[in-house]
Amino acid sequence: MTEFTQALSAILADRPQKLVLSKQVSKTQTYRKAIIEKKSDCYQIANYTEKQVFHENCDTDRLADFLSDAMGSQFLQLNGWSEGKEHQLLLSKKGTVTYKKKVLPNAARPKMNSEHNRKKNYLLQEGSQIPPLVDMGIFTKDGVVVRTMYDKFRQINRFIELIDDAVGSVDKPCWHIIDFGRGKSYLTFILYYYFKEIKKQPVEIIGLDLKADVIEKCNVAAKTYGYDHLRFELGDINGYHAPFDVDMVVTLHACDTATDYALYNAICWNADMIFSVPCCQHELNGQMKTEELALFTRYGIVQERMAALTTDAIRGNLLTCMGYKTQLLEFVDLSHTPKNLLIRAVKSPSMSKKTRRTQWEEVQAAMKLFHVTPTLYKLLEKNFCQDKTEK
Repeated sequence: MTEFTQALSAILADRPQKLVLSKQVSKTQTYRKAIIEKKSDCYQIANYTEKQVFHENCDTDRLADFLSDAMGSQFLQLNGWSEGKEHQLLLSKKGTVTYKKKVLPNAARPKMNSEHNRKKNYLLQEGSQIPPLVDMGIFTKDGVVVRTMYDKFRQINRFIELIDDAVGSVDKPCWHIIDFGRGKSYLTFILYYYFKEIKKQPVEIIGLDLKADVIEKCNVAAKTYGYDHLRFELGDINGYHAPFDVDMVVTLHACDTATDYALYNAICWNADMIFSVPCCQHELNGQMKTEELALFTRYGIVQERMAALTTDAIRGNLLTCMGYKTQLLEFVDLSHTPKNLLIRAVKSPSMSKKTRRTQWEEVQAAMKLFHVTPTLYKLLEKNFCQDKTEK
């Protein structure tokens, strides 16, 4: 066993809670340092560039290999902290190994963070009684997050945070919400819980779906939870006649042009807020052609992704044209797929005519460049174009 391997084994034998790789081998390399922290079931590695940080998880069994590969090739210094001890391992560019270990006084011991989901003030707090999360298998009956479900717990909180950020201090006599394309509707139940139990505001939600068996099960669950103002109906959002003035439209994973019809109807209802996670953007992929940027359509997978991004960028612009402050945000969905984009649009009466006109022209320029005609554009051009964009 080499001197380096012996020193590394000594560090790992002390079960370090935190490790830091530093002193770059080359100033031109991508990462300037790496911080490794022990979590509940693995080590989390944070690789730092000058401006960004990239995270990855590493099994305990793989940590030795990771450190062996990094030391000497990328970094020359390794510092580690275990319970009451500090380790330092240095490599010279000539390969000389220096290893030191010292016992730390209590005042000098760094604070360790062993929680995989770094403690933060989640809106949906562990220990709360949230029946849908129990049925999803995320909470135990005692309200404790199941160890293997922390990712989903964080993802659901992320969705609610995006809602909460838009809702802010807005206080309505009653929130009226239409939710379309929610599948098993777990997030619909969580949305209801958010307004009733966290915001303490009256809410009425109608969930729409095209599957009768799903609707039946969801209504049974709503009754079981005591969610008296949440109901599910069989129907398509396109052509649906809302029984109230709609404040918010939520559409999660509505496939392809179903998202366009959902956005269009939200606009027709003059909804204050729209939250949409698009899915399966096939329409433009089948239309897209371009002579000027042929490299984007030459390769199937590139065209597919380009079409999806173009679809949602156009949707964002069109919502702005209709008077919404629109953002395209990262949203990691519950099935860990690449479909991680959320469109958030909030009605903005102060949206300038110039901004709306400019973004309409940007859409037309993109359509001309790629020879595409999106469904949402056709719907708005037919019914809103002259009035809303004030061209």
